[in-house]
Amino acid sequence: MSALPEVRRADKLMPEEETLAFLAEGYCGRLGTVGAAGQPYVTPLLYVVMDGEIWVHNAIEAGHLRANVLANPRVCFEVDDAGPVFAYGRFECDTSVAYRSAVAFGRVRIVTDRAAKERFCHQLMAKYGPPDTGRPEGFFPRLAGICVYAINVERLTGKKTPLPSVSEQFPALDRSKSPEARAPGLPQR
Repeated sequence: MSALPEVRRADKLMPEEETLAFLAEGYCGRLGTVGAAGQPYVTPLLYVVMDGEIWVHNAIEAGHLRANVLANPRVCFEVDDAGPVFAYGRFECDTSVAYRSAVAFGRVRIVTDRAAKERFCHQLMAKYGPPDTGRPEGFFPRLAGICVYAINVERLTGKKTPLPSVSEQFPALDRSKSPEARAPGLPQR
């Protein structure tokens, strides 16, 4: 994999253990792939973390995602949890969002082993399946109809911006990134 740039906002980095926990509990991820012609493509997918890899699936019929994976196994996978939007300064551009996110870079492969696909389905249902539905558990009659992908994570970063307390938000505290700016027509502070 080519060298990746350093993380610009190191002050927002989550510790590795927290990033791994967030990745495991996240709800929906987005898988970024690139096709043979260089066109990026992003697919939202349910997922599980299994054996230190990120596992996803879609239909067995070949489509955009599979064509990209076959052309280039390098991928990026992102999960986020957006919170409230808040003001931190006196100008409209002084607005942010509380969030957590994890971004994984790596290589993806198609999983063909039936036992591994079954194990993935068990993990997926454990994470997302509704409890006590009365449906037979562990029975996957359409297993041959899905394509399972496993992402070998080569680099993982997590970032967060926690929601500041009310006393740390505008107007209680003005943390404008443009402290010397003066809006036209408004009284100056």
